[in-house]
Amino acid sequence: MSKLSELPQWLRRNFFADLWSGLTTLLLVAGLCYCLPGLIEWLLLKAVFKPDAEACAAMDHAGACWGVVAEKYRFILFGRYPHAEQWRPLAATLLLLLVIFASGLRLIKRGVLLAAWALVLPAFFLLMGGGLLGLAPVDSDQWGGLPLTLLLSTMAMLLAFPLAVLVALARQQSGLPLLSGLCALYVELVRGVPLISVLFLASFLLPMILPQGLSIDVLLRVLAGIVLFAAAYLSETLRGGLQAVPAGQHDAAAALGLSRWQAMRWIVLPQAIRAVIPSIANSAISIFKDTSLVTVVSLYELTGSLSLALSGDAQWRSYYLEGYLFIALIYWLGCYSMSRVGSSLERRLAMDFR
Repeated sequence: MSKLSELPQWLRRNFFADLWSGLTTLLLVAGLCYCLPGLIEWLLLKAVFKPDAEACAAMDHAGACWGVVAEKYRFILFGRYPHAEQWRPLAATLLLLLVIFASGLRLIKRGVLLAAWALVLPAFFLLMGGGLLGLAPVDSDQWGGLPLTLLLSTMAMLLAFPLAVLVALARQQSGLPLLSGLCALYVELVRGVPLISVLFLASFLLPMILPQGLSIDVLLRVLAGIVLFAAAYLSETLRGGLQAVPAGQHDAAAALGLSRWQAMRWIVLPQAIRAVIPSIANSAISIFKDTSLVTVVSLYELTGSLSLALSGDAQWRSYYLEGYLFIALIYWLGCYSMSRVGSSLERRLAMDFR
């Protein structure tokens, strides 16, 4: 009863605190009442859920045709991966998601977690690529959908973070002007161009400048481009964290007899990382979404797989909207999960610090 009695005060405090707050609340409620009935009707009440192209055509877009998702979900999720072998990308995806959330939520001890990463990453590539243990080989140009999105975003963060730490330390702490200048030049060059241009350079220009006879898989080239791009942004985030650490921390570490690099490893860097965890989580979310750009270099992640699934099928070609809504839901779930993991990690580290 006490909570119910507090409800009017809570509503007044949060939604009707003053005239403008009350008017805004009423306008938003009126907009929702106007839009929601039609939206619910299109999304659910008049929707076709069975993979029946004739029923969707008869509906003539008066309701959503979720049948396109029921018909094409395997192609959307796994791309051109051989149909009979799609249990392999499913297993690889589940393993990678498991270790990602175990890391973010700190469900297992650090040593066990490092061992899990050391096992899961090779297992992911083994399941996807095959060629061993009786698994049929599958070339990387046939990888696609959700496994490719997760692979690119996860490997980009894992590889970009240590590079970003080195670049940030070189710019902030290095006493070598040449090294600091080169790192600054790298950061400014990369931040001055869009990711799509980096992908084009990695995919089309790099093979031209490599020695004749030397070829690097397009997936590795694109991954390298994403890593370099992400590291430039992450390094500035970490450099801001380093600047936020009080100078007294350096003095205290020196008073304890720690060397410069010991102080950086045990005192300064952990505090800097703790201070910028929200920004690091934001960078991870951005990388996860930016992987959709690899479609332009013929790597078909989620959005590219949808285009492949519908472009060659006249029956379902007109239902892109429903397909993109399905992909948007996957991206939203991924981004929201990473946001929650980042918040949980921030709270845990704050408790450890206290």
